[in-house]
Amino acid sequence: MIGARSELQPVASFGVPDHSVPLLEADAATDPFDQFAAWYAEASQVARVPEAMAVASADVDGRPSVRMVLLKGWDSRGFVFFTHYGSRKGHELDSNPRAALLFHWDELGRQVRIEGVVERITPAESNDYFATRPLGAQIGAHASNQSQPIESRDVLDERVQRLRETYAGTAVPRPDTWGGYRLTAQVFEFWQNRDDRLHDRLRYTASGGAWRRERLQP
Repeated sequence: MIGARSELQPVASFGVPDHSVPLLEADAATDPFDQFAAWYAEASQVARVPEAMAVASADVDGRPSVRMVLLKGWDSRGFVFFTHYGSRKGHELDSNPRAALLFHWDELGRQVRIEGVVERITPAESNDYFATRPLGAQIGAHASNQSQPIESRDVLDERVQRLRETYAGTAVPRPDTWGGYRLTAQVFEFWQNRDDRLHDRLRYTASGGAWRRERLQP
C-alpha cells in the first residue's frame, strides 16, 4: 500500500468536553421532533454553524460515502438539503434512497443521528429556495458539474465569468440538475456526553404511527 506505515500511529487527543448534563427520560420530549427543536435552539446560541450536518449515503452495492452539507429546512415531514442531482450523493440517493444524518454540536457535548428514506422535493420547492440564494451561489450551480473531473480551476473560473455575463441584469433560473432532497426520519438518536464516557443515548424509532423511545448503553 502506498504510504503505508508498519506501525499504528498515535493520534493526539484533546479529550471530550465536560458537558455532563444528563439526558434523562423524565426531561426528554416524547416526540423526537420536539427534542430536536429544543436541542437545535440551544445549539443555535453557541455553535458557529448549527445547521452543519454529515449526510451518509451508499450506492446500490452498499459502498458508503459521507460529506458535510447544510440543513436548509425541517418540519414534521423531514429534513431538507440541496445538491446537484448528478453528484455522487445525488446518484446514490436516487438509486438507493436511504440515508443517515449526523449533527455534532461539540460546544454542548451533543450529537443527533437521524436515519430514514430520502426523496426529491418538488421542483416548486427547489425553485423557491434557489431564488433566495446569493447570486454567486446561483451562478455556481450552473457552472459546476458537481463531482465530475475538470481540467483546471481556470476552466471553472472562465465558466463562471461567462455565466455572469449571460445572466447580467436578469434572474438566474434554477438548473434542472440541481435541487433538494428530504429525508423522512424513521430513527432518531440523541447522544449527550457524560463523564467517564458513560454517555446518555436515547433512541426514538417510528412504530405504528407513533414513536418508541428506549435507552441505549454507551
